[in-house]
Amino acid sequence: MDNMTYPVILTLMMPKDTKSYRHVYFICFLALYVLILSINIRLVMVIVMEKALHEPMYIFLGHLCVNGIYGASGFYPKMLFDLISDSYVISSNMCTLQTFVIYSSLLSEITILTVMAYDRYVAICKPLDYHSKLSKNTCVKLVLLSLLVSNSLSVASVLLSKLRPFCKYHIDKLYCDNWSIVKLSCASNFVNNVLGYAMAVLFLSFIVFIIVSYFKLISACKASLENRKKFWQTCLPHIFSLINFTVAYLFDIMYSRYGANDIPEKSLRNFLALELVIVPPLFNPLIYGLNIKAVRKSAFTLCVESRVNVSRAPKRRKHIQKQ
Repeated sequence: MDNMTYPVILTLMMPKDTKSYRHVYFICFLALYVLILSINIRLVMVIVMEKALHEPMYIFLGHLCVNGIYGASGFYPKMLFDLISDSYVISSNMCTLQTFVIYSSLLSEITILTVMAYDRYVAICKPLDYHSKLSKNTCVKLVLLSLLVSNSLSVASVLLSKLRPFCKYHIDKLYCDNWSIVKLSCASNFVNNVLGYAMAVLFLSFIVFIIVSYFKLISACKASLENRKKFWQTCLPHIFSLINFTVAYLFDIMYSRYGANDIPEKSLRNFLALELVIVPPLFNPLIYGLNIKAVRKSAFTLCVESRVNVSRAPKRRKHIQKQ
């Protein structure tokens, strides 16, 4: 028995006034999770079922929605379990898994937003080369590349933090993240800082690439009314998604590295901690679904057809019974 090892148990931050409003929090988080799943799944279904949407831009959008479901599933089930059981603890292994899921989702989102910026640049600035440069095989390769980059970086950062010895056991956050795990160790965090800054430089390079591509897009759209329409219809949602993700990511960096102990109000601390896992997966499909006419029209048609089929089902049963 003495030779057996047990996973280290870590404690997570409790939401404010949990004892009084635990069930209210549970209903709110459950509603958010169901809303995120339903909106993203609906948009993916529309893209898969409508042949007119089998184009690179919508393929990348479908990947963005699947990634939103993946990232949200790394947070909400654990949070719902904590609220219903009133026990805010997690094993070190599960903490590592949650960190990997959330961080790989975030990195995958910025890479796919970069790919989508390249797609819009080719579509508007080089329309004659669009189908040759962005064939179906190229789209698959770009999606796989975004997954490879995000997952490999996430594995490296998670392993570096996992291999460190723990001397503290409380994470001042509602979920596990990489920097929170690093702060649990009393050992030097030099290597983790180097990797963190390298990832920040990579993140900034993606942002710079997107900004440069949009400067070229704007200059190309000045000369053509058709290009201006394409820009407002397809590029505007991408800009909103990028701003949405960047603000959420900056909030997370501010909270994790600099502001967690300096923010006296717990409600604000909870908001800063949750903004990253609530806002992007919820608003990305809404932004694209409401702004892009082809997606909006297909989603509305699919909803109407499903309701008509549901309403006709009882009549069909009665007709069959009479026969």
